[in-house]
Amino acid sequence: QVQLVETGGGSVQTGGSLRLTCVASGYTGCMGWARQAPGKEREWVAHAATNGDILVADSVKGRFTVSRDIPKATVYLEMNSLKPEDTAMYYCAADNPFVDARAFLDGLVDPDYWGQGTQVIVSS
Repeated sequence: QVQLVETGGGSVQTGGSLRLTCVASGYTGCMGWARQAPGKEREWVAHAATNGDILVADSVKGRFTVSRDIPKATVYLEMNSLKPEDTAMYYCAADNPFVDARAFLDGLVDPDYWGQGTQVIVSS
C-alpha cells in the first residue's frame, strides 16, 4: 500500500518561507507537488524524477525549490518569498518512474497516488 504524507504547511505573512515535506512509503516512482486554491483549478508545481532530476513550473521558478532524497523516499518543497496568491492546499503525488516530467507539469498525467494535502496560507 503506497502512502504519501505531507507535512510543513502553515500560515505565514507575505515574503515568508515554508518547507513542505512529503514522505512516500512503499513507492519509488516519480514524485511531484501540486496545489489547488479554492475555486481554482489544480496547478502543478514541480516534478522530481527517480534519478533526482527536478522540473519546476515557471510560475514559481526562482521562489520555489524542490529536492528529493531518494533513499528516504522524500521530496521537499522549499517555498520562499511567498505571496498571497500562493495560498492553496498543497498535495504530493507519485506515479510510475517513466512519466514524462513536462507532461506531469502540464497536467496531462493523473498520478496514481496522492497525499492528503497540507494547507498553506499567506497573508498580506
